[in-house]
Amino acid sequence: MPELVTFGETMVRLSPPAGERIETARSLEFRTAGAESNVAVTAARLGTETSWLSKLPDSPLGRRVLGDLRRHGVKPNVSLTDGSRQGTYYLEFGGEPRGTDVVYDRERSAVTTATVDDVDLGAIRDAAMFYTSGITPALSDTLRETTATLLDEARAAGTRTTFDLNYRSKLWTPERARACFVELLPRVDVLVAAERDVETVLGRDGEPARVGRELRDEFGLETVVLTLGADGAFAVDDAGTYRQRAYEADTVDPIGTGDAFVGGFLARRLEGGSTPEALRYAAATAAIKRTLSGDLAVVTPAEVEAVIEGAAVGISR
Repeated sequence: MPELVTFGETMVRLSPPAGERIETARSLEFRTAGAESNVAVTAARLGTETSWLSKLPDSPLGRRVLGDLRRHGVKPNVSLTDGSRQGTYYLEFGGEPRGTDVVYDRERSAVTTATVDDVDLGAIRDAAMFYTSGITPALSDTLRETTATLLDEARAAGTRTTFDLNYRSKLWTPERARACFVELLPRVDVLVAAERDVETVLGRDGEPARVGRELRDEFGLETVVLTLGADGAFAVDDAGTYRQRAYEADTVDPIGTGDAFVGGFLARRLEGGSTPEALRYAAATAAIKRTLSGDLAVVTPAEVEAVIEGAAVGISR
């Protein structure tokens, strides 16, 4: 059985060539992307038996998603449905001052109707870790209820749970997100959150060690990991506090870096690694992802170890 099971939406990502606008582009690059499946792909690439749970349309686009995930070692475990939509998003890269823009087209996608009956509860109960993110309950009231129930089922079965706040302002307001997260976090063992999301949604700011301890105490969390962007990451668990620097990387495509971080962290933890070991692994995985186009962290364990050891990644001459 898979060690790691994730649940959430995977979309089709469509991007015009760099420097072109969506409204004038004559071609679009086609990729697969979604927070929970991104994490699953990263962990699978790093040697973790991984499964992704979701609901997809029984269509060419749905089958494209399934094929892409299988190609990277993830075992999809999904409910297929007729007459439903495949969520998509359009990513327009642009330099300053224009910046990068994202246009979502995911309303009424198949996954928004996913109930507990659409999910293989046995896979969650048999896994060592269950992961989902704050994007999933933001997509519909149905998914908010389903997410809570799946976290309950995991905890009842002794499966540890990981949750990434992953706040998206285009999906809901900070107030709505806060009400949901306060309900879900007592069901979580490991919380991963960007420092900016903790401040925006939970109203917590200040020194990361203090914020991490406060969140851990308030919600009964085992481990809190705060990502700090270019300043690295900070973690708090029952053994202490840990700071991890960010590894230098040339940025080809930053989308999916946070998911790569989580996938690397969970892969190392599921191997028995300590919190500081998992943080190093996560930071190195995220650095490699920044050099890759697309949302997926197409990495290898040897590359991650090389970054940690300060060695060059690639072909030796």
